[in-house]
Amino acid sequence: MTTTVEPATRELGKSRPRKEDARLITGRSRYTDAIIPPGTLHMHVVRSPLAHATITHVDTAAAAAMPGVIGVYTATDLGAEGIGLPCAWPVTPDQKAPQRPPLAIRTVHFAGEGVAVVVARSAAAARDAADLVEVDYDPLEPILDKEAAAAVGAPLVHPDLGTNVSATWVFDSAAAGTGDSVEQAIAAAEADPDQIVVRRRFIQQRVIPAFMEPRSVVVDPGGEQITLWSATQIPHILRTMTAVTLGIPESKLRVIAPDVGGGFGGKISIIPEEMLCVLLAQRLGKPVKWTETRSDSLLAAHHGRDQIQDITISAKRDGTVTGLDVHLLADMGAYLSLIGSGIPILGAFMFNAIYKFPAYRFTCRNVFTTKAPTDAYRGAGRPEATFGAERIIEELAVELGRDPMELRQQNWITHEEFPFTTVAGLTYDTGNYEQATAKAMETFDYAGLRREQEERRRSGDPVQLGIGISTFTEMCGLAPSRVLGSLSYGAGGWEAASIRVLATGKVEVITGISPHGQGHETGFSQIVADQLGVPFEDVEILHGDTQISPKGLDTYGSRSLVVGGIAVVKAAEKVVAKARKLAAHLLEAAEDDIEFSGGTFTVRGTDKGRTIQELAFAAFTAHDYPEDMEPSLDADAVFDPENFSFPHGTHLAAIEVDTDTGRVTLRRYVCVDDVGTVVNPMLVEGQVHGGLAQGIAQALFEEAVYDEQGTLVTGTFVDYTIPSAADLPNFDTATVSTPATSNPLGVKGVGEAGTIASTPAIVNGVIDALRHLGVTNVEMPCTSQRVWRAIQDAQGNATQETPVDTHSPGAGLGSIDPNHPQGEVG
Repeated sequence: MTTTVEPATRELGKSRPRKEDARLITGRSRYTDAIIPPGTLHMHVVRSPLAHATITHVDTAAAAAMPGVIGVYTATDLGAEGIGLPCAWPVTPDQKAPQRPPLAIRTVHFAGEGVAVVVARSAAAARDAADLVEVDYDPLEPILDKEAAAAVGAPLVHPDLGTNVSATWVFDSAAAGTGDSVEQAIAAAEADPDQIVVRRRFIQQRVIPAFMEPRSVVVDPGGEQITLWSATQIPHILRTMTAVTLGIPESKLRVIAPDVGGGFGGKISIIPEEMLCVLLAQRLGKPVKWTETRSDSLLAAHHGRDQIQDITISAKRDGTVTGLDVHLLADMGAYLSLIGSGIPILGAFMFNAIYKFPAYRFTCRNVFTTKAPTDAYRGAGRPEATFGAERIIEELAVELGRDPMELRQQNWITHEEFPFTTVAGLTYDTGNYEQATAKAMETFDYAGLRREQEERRRSGDPVQLGIGISTFTEMCGLAPSRVLGSLSYGAGGWEAASIRVLATGKVEVITGISPHGQGHETGFSQIVADQLGVPFEDVEILHGDTQISPKGLDTYGSRSLVVGGIAVVKAAEKVVAKARKLAAHLLEAAEDDIEFSGGTFTVRGTDKGRTIQELAFAAFTAHDYPEDMEPSLDADAVFDPENFSFPHGTHLAAIEVDTDTGRVTLRRYVCVDDVGTVVNPMLVEGQVHGGLAQGIAQALFEEAVYDEQGTLVTGTFVDYTIPSAADLPNFDTATVSTPATSNPLGVKGVGEAGTIASTPAIVNGVIDALRHLGVTNVEMPCTSQRVWRAIQDAQGNATQETPVDTHSPGAGLGSIDPNHPQGEVG
């Protein structure tokens, strides 16, 4: 018999330290770069230094003659001319999608695109030989400005497509039957002196997912299966897409994502190097490995964001919003990556945010340029939408002379109105914006900081104080498969899990979710411990290997807990049902009379019972079990959510701006998030902290910059600035909970919340500090130079009287008083 171990106290809500950290901090982890099968060869990619050029000749002779070099290959050498990397999201039926070969064939379309590969016996030898590959280029005009690229008659990135516009996608609430006509709402506001129209342009700069672990791939063609290790977020999708792309039977391909050191969407693509390693391993009959340098990563991994947002909001003079019209221009880069074309579309359902807009329209044009492709970056379309929504509502408050928090409260969905179907057609199941906001404002001392702000303005303090607000919601838990199907996405949104109850009472959980730092092994162990009444320590989570976990759709879009975790719950429910049936048989009782609590099945009204560990051993021995039951407690489940989940929160930032230097200091940051039921507060806090760092980084530090020739000039961490711990304050974080109704745990997801909410909070705060000086906008990142320049530009116009136009940008600010020492609004 197995030893029965009493379960610990209830796990949900307990701050358990991450069980996976033990191996990570003691060096027992295994990242892809540490995997070196016997006989491994190493690949290095020769990349184009030009953004747009015709390849006229590739001379590989000198490189091929280097010691240790096995071969130098172009796309033609590999027979890869007909191979195209997949795009899984045709957002419109007429979407233009150029073939993206693993290596450029005749033309390079962005600086960093691969032209050839060197394979050698060591990584160093491959790198050295790559320097000797001579490539002759005939330069073509780089196409970098997305607005110019979208214009009729513009030079073309892909001439065979006849246009640089990949797709135009429109959502109109009037056409969809979810709201009124936005054209009519805006026209009525323009014609009515008791209404107002505000138009603004916001820029989402291009940023780069700066994950800790560079991407790496190892392919071993030996044995009956090809084994592909990759530092990826999507081992299951990678397996399917590799099979489809290269024509390999899926059953002959095993994909393993070992420990993965961060992803943030940056490891969600199917990358050329994965396909190249497979092709070369098949060709050479030996394992082939590639690990990128950090420069490779910044240059050639996909980038994120990169949008122009033209937004129009209409409202009554009392502050009631009446319409929202959003026009996006989204830079796809040179090619459509796996889901890049759909990332702006995800934002379409979130520009209305927490507000009750009667009319809404969203129009997006996806445009090709000669830059690195874009795809998901933490939040994937939702941060961009939240930024636009929270910036435009802030601008409306200024135009109306209203406190920006009061205006939000006037227009948001109240807690009594849930469930609420939005103008974008989504049904928010639960929420309480009032609760989260009240807690945040109290912690932040909103009223006190507003008083301090007024005092600094009156005194002419060179260091001004701004208060940044972001009240947000997001759709996460991607996603109901039927919804994805309606958007023409190339896969579903379900997730799979299996539970094996071993003979000794220990539990193995197999999940299709693939972690890259979130703490799945800890959180899922807590869920199973509660569901089955077994000790937390007795649960083992297995993942990231398609041979161990054959079914799954992987990790992105805050779906790990709200989809993958619920699949685990469903599998646990089946285990309990099987165990109840076996317990009834062994205890000679009716199944309906068996109660289950704390890991023990008892006959109602008696002390007769069996623990789940005892039942596991009984199922293993199979000496006595019901005739209509198999001798096993194991169970599989697939969960497809009925709806997204909708976390929300209120984020407040106190920003100090030195008006003499433009220096921005984040003095305090308070956020209160509603993520539904909290499984592990420590994991939630860690996710929020990491998300905040990345969102704040976009607001203040990060930007991928190309020069006029299309060369990435922020190609190292010397030039591409990411914040250190010294650049950020301690965060005051808290949670409130209105449990989701769309899943049995009531969870909502938290992985992207901090990033989605923080960027507009910071930018709103910077501008709020300087608004009285005439500053109406600062483009991200709000560097000292940009802030200082905005102040100078505003003060340079301080002697001019600006007439008030209620329908133009800046309306409602009044005229500038030239006699005031700070040029304060009169």
